[in-house]
Amino acid sequence: MHSSAYLAVLIVAPLVGAGLALGLRRREGRSYQVAVATAAIETVLSIVVAVLYNPHVKGAATIDFATRHVLSAPLGLAYDVALDGVSLLLVVLTSLVLLLALVGARERRREASFVTWMLLLTSFTMASFLSHDVLEFFIFFELTLVPSYFIVAQWGGAERARAALKFFVYTFAGSSSLLVGTLYLGFLHQHETGGALTFSYSALAHTPMTHGVALWLFAAFAVAFAVKSPLWPLHTWSPLTYAEAPTGGSIELSALLAKLGSYGLLRFAVGLFPLALADARPVVMTLAVVAILYGSLVACATPDLKRLIAFSSLAQMGFITLGVVSGSQIAAVGAVLLMFNHGVITVGFFLLVGFIERRRATYQIADLAGLQGPAPVLAALFTLVMMASIGLPGLSGFVSEYLILIGTFATHVWWAAVATLGVAAAAAYLLWSYQRVFHGPSRGDNGDFADATTAERWVLVPVVVLIVALGVFPRPVLEKITPSVHQLIEHVAPAGVNK
Repeated sequence: MHSSAYLAVLIVAPLVGAGLALGLRRREGRSYQVAVATAAIETVLSIVVAVLYNPHVKGAATIDFATRHVLSAPLGLAYDVALDGVSLLLVVLTSLVLLLALVGARERRREASFVTWMLLLTSFTMASFLSHDVLEFFIFFELTLVPSYFIVAQWGGAERARAALKFFVYTFAGSSSLLVGTLYLGFLHQHETGGALTFSYSALAHTPMTHGVALWLFAAFAVAFAVKSPLWPLHTWSPLTYAEAPTGGSIELSALLAKLGSYGLLRFAVGLFPLALADARPVVMTLAVVAILYGSLVACATPDLKRLIAFSSLAQMGFITLGVVSGSQIAAVGAVLLMFNHGVITVGFFLLVGFIERRRATYQIADLAGLQGPAPVLAALFTLVMMASIGLPGLSGFVSEYLILIGTFATHVWWAAVATLGVAAAAAYLLWSYQRVFHGPSRGDNGDFADATTAERWVLVPVVVLIVALGVFPRPVLEKITPSVHQLIEHVAPAGVNK
């Protein structure tokens, strides 16, 4: 297969799978089988691409598998995809999350429609991470909203209509600023260079602009990505939506769509508008630190496990944002790694909460106690995922947060010092929630709580392996992503220094 075809297959395969799944909707179970097979193929192919990816394709260049075809020159439309170290792990994460969500959180209500929306969401998400054209990225970034909305609205909990509407309004409003900023940047580039209209990332990255223009364009892009991440104070849609979505939908929203926000912030807001960073950096870093502390504090008081994960994710996205805008290459590498590690950890959390909900029909902490006695394996798996989220040395979360904090300490010591409090807070609320759910005497039906089945244990094997492997031996992954991150930060640094 030609190298450029790999990325096209990664985008198109879920679309084909969605069509087949919908076509087989009258044959019980076949749609699900097609979806799982598609997810498996997607996962294998993404791993192959990750192995083949060369971070030094042409000397200092770090872009591989690149291909560009102009679809409409007058409108600046193009099919432009490429892979680099910033998007590499997220491509693997996208396919892996789909597979684990389908296998570990099977939705039997109107199953054909559910897996169809899941496959469409995967295709649009994959295309977003692979887009090397700003307008193309916006189109797929916006398309992810459609399947996400229907997954929440049709398969969610009692308040699914309100959750889906709130999610739609927030993300659609945020995306409108991204559209305005994208179009303005494209026409500005055409005006300043006198060339054809283009939205190519490589071209727009060198668009001449004043400091004032760079600042408002950064804001237009950053608002959209802050909503998607989410980042405080634009996060208020996430606790309700994560809690009301079906388990598979919660996994997709937290593990993947949130990363679209942090990825977009690094790739586009930071990468395209370095002139704005001198003024924007203190504001964004302050919001990131507030998100870390606020998410941690509210997680301590939240009454159910799904909302606890939502606020924990808010804190973790704060760490990622801190690393993205800190100006430190080490911190940015840690942020990219944490995007992947947090995605894997979140998958583990939501799968385990889904297993608990499947047995007790609730995820309210007050209704759960003493589960460790009847379900020791489930408790052990929860412990491992929890410790990775806390940042225990030897597990994947530690490496990511350590790089972010030491990198930020080197450039902005006070923000890093305050953010460090979030690590201690994570230990507090996660250990306390574990104590309330798994320790103590079993009450009521909790005494008959069934332990993790063989199938459930196998679903969590990839999560456990990645948590341990990337905690003990992260070097091969860091070697893949570091050159691209360094190249991006080096592009940004001179503008920040000169301002």
